[in-house]
Amino acid sequence: MKGTWIALGLIAVILLGALAVGGSYVSAKNQMVAKEQQVQSSFSEIDVNLQRRADLIPNLVATVKGYAKQELAVFTAIANARAGLMTAQTPNEKLAANDRLSVALLPLLRMQENYPDLKSNQQFLRLEDELSGTENRIAVARRNYNASIQDYNTFIGQFPNSLWANMAGFHPKTGYYQADPAAKTAPTVDFNK
Repeated sequence: MKGTWIALGLIAVILLGALAVGGSYVSAKNQMVAKEQQVQSSFSEIDVNLQRRADLIPNLVATVKGYAKQELAVFTAIANARAGLMTAQTPNEKLAANDRLSVALLPLLRMQENYPDLKSNQQFLRLEDELSGTENRIAVARRNYNASIQDYNTFIGQFPNSLWANMAGFHPKTGYYQADPAAKTAPTVDFNK
């Protein structure tokens, strides 16, 4: 009789252990799925703002063209960079295309120095404000995206989640948005010009 109780006790301990391990696996897997969805949602926020930015650019270019018809190279570079953004597929391609578009836009935004009438054009000023607001939204979305990736990677890297992640096929995410190295260099300001 005593042996039967010991056997039943061992079976109960094994079953409880299996339930605990199984519960841990299911809980971790559900959290990994939720965190992976958050990463995708965070990138979608970037994507929406990149699209908004790309949609603003033709209006901005059209407004400036009336003042600076001879700046064809600038307009061509912007059109090419915008087309690259519109055809990019992966998050990394989209972020790289966005960086190229930012570089292409700089001369356009500086044109107001050469064309004083442009500074007083309400359409240009409104579009410039909208573009600036969109740039801010993109910056916030990038921070959220990076935070989502960090949260996901931290979660699947912790024990025992790392075991469950490997079993369930979850892998660390790459694609953190990093600023252009040129942005880390302070610009030279010359007030004598």
